[in-house]
Amino acid sequence: MSFLDLVNKRYSVRSYEERQIEKEKIDYIMECVRMAPSAVNFQPWKFYIVTDKDKLNDIKSTYKREWIMSAPCIIVACAKHDESWHRRSDNKDHADIDLAIAIEHLCLSAAEQGLGTCWVCNFDAALCHQLMSLPEDMEPVALIPMGYTPDTEIPEKKRKDMNEICVYI
Repeated sequence: MSFLDLVNKRYSVRSYEERQIEKEKIDYIMECVRMAPSAVNFQPWKFYIVTDKDKLNDIKSTYKREWIMSAPCIIVACAKHDESWHRRSDNKDHADIDLAIAIEHLCLSAAEQGLGTCWVCNFDAALCHQLMSLPEDMEPVALIPMGYTPDTEIPEKKRKDMNEICVYI
C-alpha cells in the first residue's frame, strides 16, 4: 500500500466493534509512536493505553458523546511541558507539536493494522487528569479511541483544493 493509500484509508471512526485489540497490534502501533520525530528528539509525551473496563468508563465520562462508549481502547495522549524543547527566540513550547506528530503516527499505524481511531480534543482535560491520577506536570491533550470498525466503506473526505493550501514561490 502506498503512503497516499494509507492516508486515504485513515478517517475519524465513531463506531467500534466490541472485540479487544490484540496486544501485538498495540505494541506495533506504539513502536511506530516511539519512532515519531520530535524537536531535539526530546519526546515530551506519555501515552496511557486504557483497556480496563472501569478505567475506560472513567475516561469515557470526560467526553459526552454516545459514540465513544463503543471503543474497547482509549489512548490518553499526554504532553510533558517540562521536558519539551522551547525555542530560544520566543520560548515557544513544542510539546503540542511533537505530540501531534506522534498521535498521527499512532492513527496511521492503527489504520495500517486494520483499526480505526479518532482524535478527541473536546474532552474535560481537568477531569481526565484527576481520574487518571496524572502527575502535575502531565497534561492530557487528546483522547484516541481505537478499535475494530464495523464500517466497510471509507467516508468521502472533504478537503480544500490544492491551490487553497499550497503556494509555490
